[in-house]
Amino acid sequence: MQPAPGSWRDPSSRVFIDGDRVLRVLDTEALADFQALVATKFFQDAVADGRIVATKLIDDVPSELAGTWAGVLEHERIPVITFPFEWTFSMLRDSALLQLDLTEAALADGLITKDATPYNIQFVGSRPTFIDLGSFERIAPGQPWFGYRQFCEQFLNPLLLQSRGIPYQPWLRGELRGITPAQCRAALPFRTRNRPSVFVHVGLHAWAERRFANSTGDTTGELRAAGFNPAIVRGQVRRLRKIVQRLKWEPRGSTWSNYTERGHYTDADLDAKETFVRTAAARQRRRQVLDIGANDGRFSDAVLEHADSVVALDADPLVVDHLYRSLRERHDERIVPVCMDIASMSVPAGWRGQERPGFTDRVKPDLVLALAVVHHLAVTDSVPLDEVAAMLRDFGSDVVVEFPTPDDQMVRRLARMKKAGVVDRYTLDVFEAAIESRFEVIERVTLPSATRILFHLQPRG
Repeated sequence: MQPAPGSWRDPSSRVFIDGDRVLRVLDTEALADFQALVATKFFQDAVADGRIVATKLIDDVPSELAGTWAGVLEHERIPVITFPFEWTFSMLRDSALLQLDLTEAALADGLITKDATPYNIQFVGSRPTFIDLGSFERIAPGQPWFGYRQFCEQFLNPLLLQSRGIPYQPWLRGELRGITPAQCRAALPFRTRNRPSVFVHVGLHAWAERRFANSTGDTTGELRAAGFNPAIVRGQVRRLRKIVQRLKWEPRGSTWSNYTERGHYTDADLDAKETFVRTAAARQRRRQVLDIGANDGRFSDAVLEHADSVVALDADPLVVDHLYRSLRERHDERIVPVCMDIASMSVPAGWRGQERPGFTDRVKPDLVLALAVVHHLAVTDSVPLDEVAAMLRDFGSDVVVEFPTPDDQMVRRLARMKKAGVVDRYTLDVFEAAIESRFEVIERVTLPSATRILFHLQPRG
């Protein structure tokens, strides 16, 4: 049994992983909060429609936890854990609205969320699901929403910046606590930051933080004396929802947003490629497939018949946002979109480098699709082919990989702006030597156009 990284910040509630079981321990106060929560209709409804993770209070407590905590919960396990800096604008926006909806619903039943971080939300396919049951607590007289600042820094401010064309993913990846009001204000255009709704939550918020930074007063007591009550918090939450609902990110296009046309493939090539992928996936039941360079998700869809879940990864935020919205439209709960560059994977971060595990610690596929990515890594990013093969071997799974030859039109296009040394080492012989030292080749097929070769690989050893 292992404590879940990052769950130790709340002293009254902590998560442990016991094999395939996800257990949450509660102290006496937290157990009373949970019992108040499960008695509400909003909680029952939210669990039924998947907005809150399915949870039960258990009696078969593992011996390591017995007698130490007042209660132990078991959560339904989420297939894959992703983080906000791996989401797109629409994913973060939907998560923000879920946080606000649950907070307002809780207020109506005398509860509140004690924090408001996107790390409390995970995606089951295209469905955001709230997973931190320890976040709900009974509201005390005069209690403000302590999650307000966190909501602004980790939801609102990133969304505001992205709506103005400033990507938030690198920022959140580098600073897990989010984007402060002062930082957001400095980055926003003058007209945007001075809109009344934005000014309150960014400009005024930044001023208040400076003004009261060194205050030692009893803020909650002062609010109680001033008549602060749940109705005021509810108004705050509703105003935030209006702002978030109005935010949009609508860039005209990106490098790969029109890739669905696939003009550099013939129909025969695409049909042969899809048949190869389906055949490789069908060799055995796949628990998890990782589709690197998923784009519109065509090949993620192709393996679904033989997979429990698919992680559809792409480096282009607009492409992944389009994919997420299409999955959301069809209520797909098996394909999880992830926005990340495989050449710069998410690494362990946070306290002691353990609070937020790296991508390869969270994603454990038994099949990797690396279609139309090798030439981008080797030519565009100048990664030696031996290193590309080593990265694929690191997953320890079957791999379906596509190698476009130097004569391929896309390779020639990418090579135009590269030094000769980088292009010269990009050959089929070098790639085959790199994979044969690490994998057994189960099947090898050349597409009809003769400039792209597909391999189904199994790791040696």
